[in-house]
Amino acid sequence: MKKKNIKDLLTWYLENKRDLPWRHTKDSYKIWISETMLQQTRVETVIPYYERFLKCLPDVPSLASVSEEQLLKLWEGLGYYSRARNLQKTAKILSDNQMDFLPPNKEELERLPGIGPYTVGAILSIAYGLPEPAIDGNVLRVLSRVYEEKEDILKPKVREKYCLLLKEFMDGIDASSFTQSFIELGALVCTKNPNCEVCPLKKCCLAYKHQTISLYPVKKIKKEKPIFEKTVFLCEYQKKVFIRKRKNEGLLANLYEFPNVDFLVNEEDIQRELKKRKVSYSLVRSLGNVKHVFSHQIWILHVYFISLNEKIPYELFVSEQELKEKYSLPTVFQKVWNLKKNL
Repeated sequence: MKKKNIKDLLTWYLENKRDLPWRHTKDSYKIWISETMLQQTRVETVIPYYERFLKCLPDVPSLASVSEEQLLKLWEGLGYYSRARNLQKTAKILSDNQMDFLPPNKEELERLPGIGPYTVGAILSIAYGLPEPAIDGNVLRVLSRVYEEKEDILKPKVREKYCLLLKEFMDGIDASSFTQSFIELGALVCTKNPNCEVCPLKKCCLAYKHQTISLYPVKKIKKEKPIFEKTVFLCEYQKKVFIRKRKNEGLLANLYEFPNVDFLVNEEDIQRELKKRKVSYSLVRSLGNVKHVFSHQIWILHVYFISLNEKIPYELFVSEQELKEKYSLPTVFQKVWNLKKNL
C-alpha cells in the first residue's frame, strides 16, 4: 500500500460515506459517546440511542451528574452496560478537573476508564485531527487482506504493527477522513463477503491479487459458549409485575430482572412452592422459552406467567408504563416480557 492508494481510498470515502449523525460534529464528547456505543453494536442500532442520549445528556457535566438509574435506562437494550458506567466514571473525573471535553492528549486519554487504544485513536483523529490511528475489527479485516496477514489479527503485536504503519500514512493527510475511510471500507465493502470489484484498494490488495480473500482475516477459533438454563417468573398482580434489582457485580449488575432460578421447574413445582409460601394465585401458565446470546455465554430461559391474588409483601411491583420509562430492563428480560403477548 502506498500514498496513492490512500488517496484513492479517501476519494472513495468522500463519494460513498454514509450520512451518520456523529459525522456532523468535531465535539470530542459527542464523538466519544458515538464510538463507545458503536463497540460491539451495529450502526443502525446505535443511531436512535445516540440521539436520545445526547438529548438527555448533551455534555460532560450532565453525564457526570445523572443518576445511575437514569443512565442505565438510557442505555437499556444496548448491552455491555459496563460501557455506560465507564462513561460516567470518566465524566466525573473530567468534571472534577473542571474539563467539559476529552483531552487532546494520548497519555491522558489512556488513563481514563473504558477508553482503550481504538477509542483513543478515534477521539484524537476524528475530533482533533491528530495523526493517531484508530484500529477496530473493520480496519484489521481490510489490512489483513491487503497484506495477506498470516498472524491472528487479534494478537496485540499485529495491531501494534499496523498502528505504526498507518501512522506513517497519516502524515500530511486529514486524520479524520483517514480514520473514517478505513472503517467505512471495512463496514461497506471489505466485509465478510467482500465486493472486491468496487474496492478502492484492490490495486494494492495481495489477497485480491492472489485470490486468497477467503483465507483472511486469520482468527483463533473461539471456544463454544456454555449454555445456562434458567426458569423465569412473570408474577402479576392488578396489572403490575414483580421485578427486582440484580446484585452490584457480575453480568447485568444493578439492572432489573424478573425473579428467576438457575434450574428448571414445572407448573406443579411452582404451584407447590406458592402454596408452601402461602401465596394466593389464580393462574400458573408456561409462556415458552427465550434464548439470549451474550458475548461469553448463552441463556435459555423457561418462562412462566403467574397471576397473583395478592401482592407479595415488601417486593417491587411496577406498571408496564413504569417498566418502559423508569426501570432499566436488559434485552434478555425484555424478550421475556414480550412473551406476555402470548396470553
